[in-house]
Amino acid sequence: MDKATLPSHTTAAAPTATVGSVAVGMHGIEKRFGAVRANQGVNLNVATATIHGIVGENGAGKSTLMSVLYGMYQADAGRIAINGAAATIHNADDAIALGIGMVHQHFMLVDTLSVLDNIMLGAEPHWLLSRADKATRGQLRDLMQRTGLHLDLDSLVRDLAVGDRQRLEIIKALHRGANILILDEPTAVLTPQETAQLFEVLRGLRARGTTLIIITHKLKEVMGLCDAVTVMRAGEVVADMPIAQATLEILAEAMVGRKVHIGRDGSVGVQDGAVLLQASGIGVQDALGVARLRQLDITLRAGEIVGVAGVSGNGQSELLDVLAGLLSPDSGELQVMAQTFNSAHWLDPKTARQLGIAHVPEDRHARALVMAFAAWESAVLGYGHLTSYTTGGWMHHSAMRTATRDMMEAFDVRPRNTELQSSHFSGGNQQKLVLSRELGQAPTILLVGQPTRGVDVGAIEFIYAQLRAMRDAGCAVLVVSSELDEILALASRVIVMNNGRVTGELAIDDCNETNLGLLMTAENV
Repeated sequence: MDKATLPSHTTAAAPTATVGSVAVGMHGIEKRFGAVRANQGVNLNVATATIHGIVGENGAGKSTLMSVLYGMYQADAGRIAINGAAATIHNADDAIALGIGMVHQHFMLVDTLSVLDNIMLGAEPHWLLSRADKATRGQLRDLMQRTGLHLDLDSLVRDLAVGDRQRLEIIKALHRGANILILDEPTAVLTPQETAQLFEVLRGLRARGTTLIIITHKLKEVMGLCDAVTVMRAGEVVADMPIAQATLEILAEAMVGRKVHIGRDGSVGVQDGAVLLQASGIGVQDALGVARLRQLDITLRAGEIVGVAGVSGNGQSELLDVLAGLLSPDSGELQVMAQTFNSAHWLDPKTARQLGIAHVPEDRHARALVMAFAAWESAVLGYGHLTSYTTGGWMHHSAMRTATRDMMEAFDVRPRNTELQSSHFSGGNQQKLVLSRELGQAPTILLVGQPTRGVDVGAIEFIYAQLRAMRDAGCAVLVVSSELDEILALASRVIVMNNGRVTGELAIDDCNETNLGLLMTAENV
């Protein structure tokens, strides 16, 4: 960072905040990565003890700006003030000393260590671990009592639910003295219940004087949680306002630079199309003998989108895996067009593809992409056997690269670089790359899990259009989503799951958040 414009700070103590003051001031921030200007003259002011949202499309510069604030990057130009005092932030240690903490989208935790050990790691109060353990436990008991963030300090991180891991990251930051807390996509992997619990925690922290900055794609959450919002596009701030002056439409248009429509489009597809897939009596038990699917029946017809609603963890993931041939059930039967499978001889992924079943997994990082692969390699995963890609066992890399360029163009994957490592694309562009691969083969049946998780509003509009186009082409589309708004926007009919069972099936015209919510919490069918 420019030392001439950013005077050094002392790390002995963070500047003192006062209610009504500006906790974070960033002025004229510039950050370049080669020829790419990620931040261009960005100004940001965040009031003390408020929740401030930062929204924008993937690649708008939001995370880069917050990484500058947290010391992970150093700006090429600009000034930063914390609680009114000029500050130079060379690294995360400087940020922590100034009372800044950050909870990353992908948690920075060691799975094999306990909650307590993760909190102490790198910040042990004494060289003698027994003393450090005792002192930290006492401090954490007080902190958890004040904030309502309760965790078992002796639990291993690998045994924690996702929501509890996030609580741990927040506790860790607060324990290290954070009074300015940055959260990057904090609800991307949370269930609706975990999201509601998180929001209560964040409101409680705000009431106690903590300043919170939330990076998110979810505009409804911004409207319901934040006091103010800043919109970024192409590395610049294009809108900055109190939340009372914002609407979903204003924010979406500012993010994309044009009007955006992501609601219902008025069409529901074909009524009573041909049955393409029918599953009956599907039962699945996990390795511990817990029933994940219980005598589940489902039918998919040509020319419709069937939405599966429910709180995450109620069998939706297992349903997708069973229908994609990734999981053999303990009981049940599956008919895919003219072929029938039973639990003794189930569908496998290769046969599924031959039958025209495409699958977009819920977790694109773990199951849809090889993050270290180049884009062209990820774009042909599962389809390397096609004659256009392979002859006599020899793969035609040039044909694969050409096909990938065509897919990237058709699905607006940015940047159009077939050699770029898959991990270097934004979440929305990774999702579009996966969709281009699966939809590009014109499947008869399309299974999609969490189609827009971690995706910005412009990409959501595009993905919705692609799914509707598949429906209109006669494909049977199954969409599993934890977002009720998404189900209501896309589905022709809705199946609701709870505890591995179908608790209801409704035509889309009979659906609203209230009756779907009641079915999502129903005890039995």
